[in-house]
Amino acid sequence: MAKRTSTLGAVSDINVTPMVDVMLVLLIIFMVITPMLQHGVSVDMARVNNPRTMQDADKEDAVVIAVTRDGKLYLGSDPIRLDEITTKTKDRIANRLDKTVYVKSDARAKYGDVVAVVDAVRAAGVDQLGLLTERVERRMPGAAAAPEM
Repeated sequence: MAKRTSTLGAVSDINVTPMVDVMLVLLIIFMVITPMLQHGVSVDMARVNNPRTMQDADKEDAVVIAVTRDGKLYLGSDPIRLDEITTKTKDRIANRLDKTVYVKSDARAKYGDVVAVVDAVRAAGVDQLGLLTERVERRMPGAAAAPEM
């Protein structure tokens, strides 16, 4: 008769499957939630080297008017016509101390469309008008450039 030897010792391998499961669930949650956090309409804003920071534009109650490349206008995330901008902007800033309105425009929007929006906002009695832009990403000094062929 053979003697059966079975050792039931501790397994020293690390089980990473539960950690991977949790990380994938978190990744999916963040991928679903992130687009919902964006305020207003997404446009490809003009890029500049020296922008002025405007932290108040990210607030929930900020008045932001967007001009898309095809000339559509949005007040927050609601579509709006050019002739409605003055009255709706007056309504939004009526009870505020800070009467600042932010205009974000697509870099390829027609210049005339943006000027018309700025004119309509100024007609609403806005104290401050902010033109939102994006900062140009600069390469680190001393970084090696890719060789040309």
